Amino acid sequence: MEPINRSENSWFLLLSVIIMAVAVWHVPNFISHVRANSVSTSNLPHHAIATRFNSADRKMDHSSSAAAEMRSDFLQLLRSRRTAEDPGCESVIRLKRIQFITNYCLLQNLSQSSKHSTKIQQNCAVPLSVESAQPVKDPLFQETPTPTYSEAMESCPKKEIPNFKELLQEENFYLTTEAGEQGRLPVLLLKLKEDTPERRPAVVFLHSTHKNKEWLRPLLEAYASRNYIAIAIDSRYHGERAKNLTTYQDALVSSWKHGDTMPFIFDTVWDLIKLADHLVERPDIDPSRIGITGESLGGMHTWLGAAAETRYSVVAPVIGVQGFRWAIEHDMWQARVDSLKRLFEEARVDLGKSAIDKEVVEKVWDRIAPGLASRFDAPYTVPAIALRPLLILNGEKDPRCPLSGLELPESRARKEYEEANSAENFKLVAEPGIGHQMTPLMVKQASEWFDQHLKP
Repeated sequence: MEPINRSENSWFLLLSVIIMAVAVWHVPNFISHVRANSVSTSNLPHHAIATRFNSADRKMDHSSSAAAEMRSDFLQLLRSRRTAEDPGCESVIRLKRIQFITNYCLLQNLSQSSKHSTKIQQNCAVPLSVESAQPVKDPLFQETPTPTYSEAMESCPKKEIPNFKELLQEENFYLTTEAGEQGRLPVLLLKLKEDTPERRPAVVFLHSTHKNKEWLRPLLEAYASRNYIAIAIDSRYHGERAKNLTTYQDALVSSWKHGDTMPFIFDTVWDLIKLADHLVERPDIDPSRIGITGESLGGMHTWLGAAAETRYSVVAPVIGVQGFRWAIEHDMWQARVDSLKRLFEEARVDLGKSAIDKEVVEKVWDRIAPGLASRFDAPYTVPAIALRPLLILNGEKDPRCPLSGLELPESRARKEYEEANSAENFKLVAEPGIGHQMTPLMVKQASEWFDQHLKP
């Protein structure tokens, strides 16, 4: 056989690169894919880790792959609506994938051009930056009358410290999560002063519709008293990110009309991913011990934020987890729609309907939160949180989160935990006789869950 000359060899390698590039043209970003497949073991004893990676590996292969694929698809969707990237950035991201291949093939001439594309990509993204802020003296609530007291939050377990107010440290700052006005994420952080530097567990708290991060202060102080670092944010179009009493509702309608933003849940999930980037880099936080919880809308943010971002290692959504597709198919969507009535009335008119029906509901979800009633619904995203400790707290009679709609997500998630010998890390608790309401018992249960899984 005649040897292949240098020219033929170069053409062969170039052809190989092109074929490989085409093969990955539509697959997820390599780094995100690797991160999506990672599973934190920081909260497990050594014998549990050994059990997981020895006896359960084969059983978990398929389910882990499905979760990683879902997560990658979700991240791609979130990136598709970011103002942090100009129209040319998607092409650049694809070029970065080609760089990985060309480096692998040791083709120096193509590697140089790919390195240039990586530099372009870095310039496309808005860097995550921190800007100091002042405490908010008069936080905006998009509801009347303005709420002033929460029995459930005030009941949160708190350690009695005589000079607590003097020891409490407060940080107010903004994180830049993308370009534009809504890319400025307001953050409130409370912690106790420390004599010696140490990394502590942290918990992120997420507020309900029309409220703000300041509303959560009783929870933040209670957790800070127990030596947590407690963090709250304003979700999209709430708190400091709102201008008036209709900002959030206006954003929902605009999303339906124009389809360029995702103010219902998904845009705040993006912020939670960026928040995790910041938290794991802080010298006072243990990056392997970051919990997340929230009420109602905040519960939805908690559930989908944890599904998308594995660095939230302990999860406790409160009255938020629900089956959107199940509700459509079983004609149980009315209570959820009533909580966003203006949005759905606008859609009804635009669709030429005399009344809101399941077709209107499905079209709205597909428009403002693509995949919420399909690919990213509870049956797929709740199991994706496994094997991290997950506590779902709902009311038995909650019309917005019907318990029957959680049967499939619960069974799928429970199977994941049981097959990995981690059944104790998953619980779904429905408080008897309770509707769409966070109760003192729920606050207590969430508090105990975090103490169990985040404290040494």
